[in-house]
Amino acid sequence: MAWTKEMPANPVVAVCGATGAVGREFLKVLEQRKFPASKFIALASSRSAGKKLPFNGGEIEVQEMTPESFEGVDIALFSAGSSVSKEMRQYVVDAGAVMIDNSSAFRMEEGVPLVVPEVNPQDAFKHNGVIANPNCSTIEMVVAMKPLNDISKIKRVVVSTYQAASGAGAKAMKELYDQTRQFLDGEELTISAFTDQIAFNTIPHIDVFLDDDYTKEEWKMVVETKKIFGDSTIEVSPTCVRVPVLRCHAESVNLEFEDEISIEDARKALENGQGVTVMDDPANNVYPMPGLLAGSDDVYVGRLRKDPTVAHGINMWLVMDQIRKGAALNAVQIAETLLPKA
Repeated sequence: MAWTKEMPANPVVAVCGATGAVGREFLKVLEQRKFPASKFIALASSRSAGKKLPFNGGEIEVQEMTPESFEGVDIALFSAGSSVSKEMRQYVVDAGAVMIDNSSAFRMEEGVPLVVPEVNPQDAFKHNGVIANPNCSTIEMVVAMKPLNDISKIKRVVVSTYQAASGAGAKAMKELYDQTRQFLDGEELTISAFTDQIAFNTIPHIDVFLDDDYTKEEWKMVVETKKIFGDSTIEVSPTCVRVPVLRCHAESVNLEFEDEISIEDARKALENGQGVTVMDDPANNVYPMPGLLAGSDDVYVGRLRKDPTVAHGINMWLVMDQIRKGAALNAVQIAETLLPKA
């Protein structure tokens, strides 16, 4: 059954999982973008109830998330983990609210749109109460692919990711700090958030391994890209790697097109693309780097060059703040898409 409830111009917005890293970023993005809500509600677990978070020049008090929390809510922004999203889904929908979920719980579920507003905003209106936010690495790649795919259909993508520690949460960031100190002090390294040492190391293992020896993170990039573009023929070959960077994911992307595309045309398309910033002047050492782009909103593209080993091939290098565009910002942009147009 199609969703028929009309979104008010000034909806009531609940931020669910408000005390987590992405939840706090939700609040920051909503404030910075002046989201036109009539009321904001911060929800979290019972142990966080009563906490006060900075918001809109003052503070917002965190309330315990219960099945009754969604009465009167129009948009519920969720970043509380898959199990909580699954538990609360029906309560949110029954209350007439739209759940925009940042977990992996519903991404590949039939009838749940998987939306990146720069790529497939129209899909947001096909929801039945739940809209899924894609995996951060997928978001980064498809935002840069979209303006190029509009010139010529992309047949195949080979992508290697360089994913920051913060993608695994606050404990993982702390472990990178702690291990770096331990390494430099000649102490034994404490390993708990990752499978192996992260300081001064790279780990080609994100999420669990599947039967085909790809990881679940890699599988997500394959199936989510196809769903977002509505094109099951796009081939994606990913390798996902954790690197000792605090914030911002990077990706090396090789694209193979149906038709020839010049680097000049590719650059022009990317410069005109939504949510894309081109940083590409290698002669002057200008290219995107994670250490310089934390807190930014766009997908940054550099190292544009032809791939002479395949027909119609282009290589590029991407950097994106995965907590912003890869999570909180993308979800808020979905919410903005749902607002009635003036």
